Amino acid sequence: MKLLLVEDNVQLNKALLTLLKRNSHVVDAAFDGEEALLFLKDYVYDAVILDIMLPKIDGLEVLRRVRAKGLETPIILLTAKSTVEDKVTGLDLGADDYLPKPFVAEELLARIRALGRRKAQTYQEKKEIPYGDIVIDEEKYLIYKGSESVALSNKEMSILLLLVEASGKVVPQEKITSMAWDADSYGTSENVWVYISYLRKKLEMVHSKLKIKSIRYQGYYLEESDD
Repeated sequence: MKLLLVEDNVQLNKALLTLLKRNSHVVDAAFDGEEALLFLKDYVYDAVILDIMLPKIDGLEVLRRVRAKGLETPIILLTAKSTVEDKVTGLDLGADDYLPKPFVAEELLARIRALGRRKAQTYQEKKEIPYGDIVIDEEKYLIYKGSESVALSNKEMSILLLLVEASGKVVPQEKITSMAWDADSYGTSENVWVYISYLRKKLEMVHSKLKIKSIRYQGYYLEESDD
């Protein structure tokens, strides 16, 4: 799973980062609420581990803002506070789970696994696929990043899903033609190039960092730019 860890205690942040990576998670680490909001604006995560007591912007305010923008990423709240009022406030603001400090590492890992199963079931029901900094809605033919979205045509969706499935590897042009155009359609390299151009523009429309790259005479692949 791709996780965002938001914890201002440097030692605890490093310890949790090591723990999560050792358990095969990909993790970004933030140390305050402002940094957390920037990460959540630019990237898509499977879950967020969010401390309440944060500098600049506290965890509850981060939670309130992202839920107000429609972000549905599962969020586990971490806090030294364990009163009923704090727990109720966090859950009312949209937290998915709550873990008071100190906690046992295995309990955190178990709760992340539980959220992962829940999220996987939700995406299966909604036919949504997270990739890079976007989410692809197969049912509604949309790609979106945060509050921005753009509609795709049938062929654009077919091509994008092929590129996503390849996960950065080159998809041969012949495969794109055979998968996106049926036997009764006329698929050519020029047609593929046209629809790749459409997709590139639509990724730009939602300000995605994903770029469709090409290798001459071979095919196309997805790459996440640092720009």
